[in-house]
Amino acid sequence: MEKHFKFTNSVIGLPLFFVVFLWFVFWLEIRFDFDFVQNGIYPRTFSGLQGIFFSPFIHADMEHLYNNSVPLLILLAALQFFYAEQSVKVIGYGILVSGCITWVIGRDNYHIGASGLIYVLFSFVFFKGIQTKYNRLVALSLAVIVVYGGLVWYVFPSPEITGNKSISWEGHLGGLLTGFFLSLVYKTPEYKKVIKYDWERPDFDPSEDKFMQRFDADGNFVNIPKIEENEEQEELSTFYIPSFPVVYEIVTNEKNESKPES
Repeated sequence: MEKHFKFTNSVIGLPLFFVVFLWFVFWLEIRFDFDFVQNGIYPRTFSGLQGIFFSPFIHADMEHLYNNSVPLLILLAALQFFYAEQSVKVIGYGILVSGCITWVIGRDNYHIGASGLIYVLFSFVFFKGIQTKYNRLVALSLAVIVVYGGLVWYVFPSPEITGNKSISWEGHLGGLLTGFFLSLVYKTPEYKKVIKYDWERPDFDPSEDKFMQRFDADGNFVNIPKIEENEEQEELSTFYIPSFPVVYEIVTNEKNESKPES
């Protein structure tokens, strides 16, 4: 399994490119006085569907962008290092599915920011590590929940946070659900534990195992009862019965040989 953990340029390149692109979009908005907020997700409107694709790259201000950049760098690097084969699919479908959920359940307002994708990555890395039952990935799941466990509280409505900086808890909830869904969809057979012993198989029956038969229900060693042999054994056949017919032909003695004297 260790051979699947390989440090490549994409472990640094993918998260760095993604975050730099976010800052580039924000620079365009500041430099040319664009207003990309209207390209965000506006729930249950046809024009708001464009935000499913564009909203992760749009941020309200520099604080918003900075708060999303750091966890994106860490979680994207972890995703690319431990789940290289699934990383691009998780990012792509994570953006689409979480955006659709936000479009359906969101409040009547523009929803922007990469926080939904952060919740997708957080959820996928955590649940997938638990599902694989592989020690390194379980440790990664625990590390993620320790560092970013506080994110869970932001998937619930926050009525005390109002105004322009209100949090899109709908996007967070959509990302959390999407990450969990993708962790079930994308399998990781490369991390499946190799079965070395018969008792590790799911269909193992202890009652059929010769060794386990020597222990009772309490774990005490017992002798296997001897099988009594039948006293009456079947008699063996004294002649051979062929499986194909045999034809005998009687030939007369034409040589007139004399019979031996007795």
